[in-house]
Amino acid sequence: MIIVDAQQNIAFNAQQLGLDYMRWAWHQRPGADGPPPVVSLRDNLLGRVAVVFGSLQVLSESAPGLRAWQRHTYRTAADARQLALWQMDSYRRLADDHDKIRLILTQEDLDDVLETWRDDESIDKRLHGIVAKMKGAEPVSEPKQLEEWLEYGVRIVAPAWHQTRYAGSARSDEGLTLLGYELLEVMAGFQVLLDVSALSDRATAEALERYEGAIIASHSNPRYFCQSRRCLPDALIRRLAERDGVMGIMVYNPFLRNDWHPADRKRAVYLAHWVDAVDFVCQLTGSVDHVGLGSDIDGGYPYRALPSEIDTSSDFWLLCRILLERGFSEAEAAAILGGNMLRKLKESLPSG
Repeated sequence: MIIVDAQQNIAFNAQQLGLDYMRWAWHQRPGADGPPPVVSLRDNLLGRVAVVFGSLQVLSESAPGLRAWQRHTYRTAADARQLALWQMDSYRRLADDHDKIRLILTQEDLDDVLETWRDDESIDKRLHGIVAKMKGAEPVSEPKQLEEWLEYGVRIVAPAWHQTRYAGSARSDEGLTLLGYELLEVMAGFQVLLDVSALSDRATAEALERYEGAIIASHSNPRYFCQSRRCLPDALIRRLAERDGVMGIMVYNPFLRNDWHPADRKRAVYLAHWVDAVDFVCQLTGSVDHVGLGSDIDGGYPYRALPSEIDTSSDFWLLCRILLERGFSEAEAAAILGGNMLRKLKESLPSG
């Protein structure tokens, strides 16, 4: 059984925090300036994470809530492009310099990675795949310029993280802009995987109605467990399922328990609460086909904001055991932990 994590911030944290994906996460904790390192290549391999969706994320200098360690910000679209290019180059260098890492650009690349995760292969033979995801389309100067980013290696696009020229974010009530609709048309022409995470409810509904290609919500928990507008209400979860979309559940305590408080200790939330969110989506949609993992484990949170059993991404293998203990079958657990996201990724990747 393999895991596909639809949200990790590998290049963003390399840029902002100087983290090295090739070093054990816990080796980088002493003297860390900012949130604790929790992911690395080795941690992901031990956790059975075969594929990650690695984000390209840029922050406006006027974004609310910027933290002291988030030093690299943009003022203009040109600045945003340069910051994102640095992150894209980071993924390309990882793949070029390390034979364990494959940047997934085509279905053949994905097949090569998955082949090494057969049960009879030892861990030292396994490949780790990274799919580049643009988390907020600020670096795209205009919709037709998206083709350039596809040539660089981007395969997934979320139109907004904070407010953009393309769409309203979860912090607003605004929908897609005219440029946003144009961006969706360009994306559809290239079969780009659309990520509706962090869009406003209105923009999410409009994207689900208009976009003809494959859709995910890479890291968006049910609003039933947390009233944050970053979480999806029941109606949009059902609509996502109607479009055969998949939502990735985060391992983020505030989104797993309504009563979690920043002063609570780490042990206040368990992976069983993550399974509660998974099961809620399954019950709401009547299927296990529309839910997966979008951990955002390295999203800049304090350590206490992660579930009790999670120290690094090496602990993700525990998710399978807990799903089985809850009564999910092995086939259902395999779909939740990897198969569902792989289905959407395969729909969108070019053949060669």
